Amino acid sequence: MLLKINDIKQKALIDINSVKDMAKLDVFRIKYLARKGLVADLFDDLKNIETTERPAIGKSLNELRNIIQTLFDEKKKFIEALTHQQKQILDLTLPGRPKWVGTQHPITRTLEEIKNIFFRMGFSEAFGPEIEDDYHNFEALNFPKDHPARDMQDTFFIDEKILLRTHTSPVQIRVMENHQPPVRIIAPGRVYRNEAVSARSYCLFHQVEGLYVDVGVTFSELKGTLVAFAKQFYGSEIKYRFRPSFFPFTEPSAEMDITCFICKGKGCRICKNTGWLEILGCGMVDPGVYKYVGYDPEKYTGYAFGMGIERITMLRYGIDDIRILFENDIRFLQQF
Repeated sequence: MLLKINDIKQKALIDINSVKDMAKLDVFRIKYLARKGLVADLFDDLKNIETTERPAIGKSLNELRNIIQTLFDEKKKFIEALTHQQKQILDLTLPGRPKWVGTQHPITRTLEEIKNIFFRMGFSEAFGPEIEDDYHNFEALNFPKDHPARDMQDTFFIDEKILLRTHTSPVQIRVMENHQPPVRIIAPGRVYRNEAVSARSYCLFHQVEGLYVDVGVTFSELKGTLVAFAKQFYGSEIKYRFRPSFFPFTEPSAEMDITCFICKGKGCRICKNTGWLEILGCGMVDPGVYKYVGYDPEKYTGYAFGMGIERITMLRYGIDDIRILFENDIRFLQQF
């Protein structure tokens, strides 16, 4: 028994020197001092010792337990003191660590400003799926399968009936399918067209489309809404004009131009020396669309409009290549 006591003592002295943190110290405690530890096992074996030898053996066991307990307590104090000292090390002469603060992407900034203007006019926001079906993307918007206007939009088809939406107008159809007039919404979001990627075009871009349907809605209200938007967004000094155009889902249709805010209407490379910039398309909702959503065309009228966000962003911030908006180059984004 005395040999066992001495052996455990030597092992404890070796083990305590290898303890460097509180986790290993707890392992040491469990091994030697716990109820099922090595020291406790020796006390359990004491009953098997001759009665005459028990007092001496018991004394040696108590000394062993006290030695190991002392080793444990001293190591614990040492580790705690070292940890506290490490936490207190603070060099106040070091420069502060810079905090990198993110910024809004220029597209997000432009989009949020446009949305807030229309929110103040009483429009609400609506969303729809980017993976769309042919019915909502084309047919319900007066694009029959053989309609030549489909050639205006190069489409990413997933199969014959499923595609990536080419505009956010399907959101308007989905809203009208589920809500009776009055309907007054804007539909911002990403759209996709199978176009060659260049400095002026990309296969992915963003749109904001608007829809207002109620009793007695007129083209004059459409013009008033868009003029109010343009003056808030581009400045009250701008001039504007509406040109006749064609869209399958509106009749009559128009495109809205404003004076070029780069050259103030004098003519420059951006506006191709015309002094005008096209900013959006619009028109009165074609009565043919109402039959797809269950609206009475004799009772309700409405208008719709839509604008691309990338072009507006490029003009506002002097960006001459649309591709840089999607490259996520931190050097570019930090400018905003």
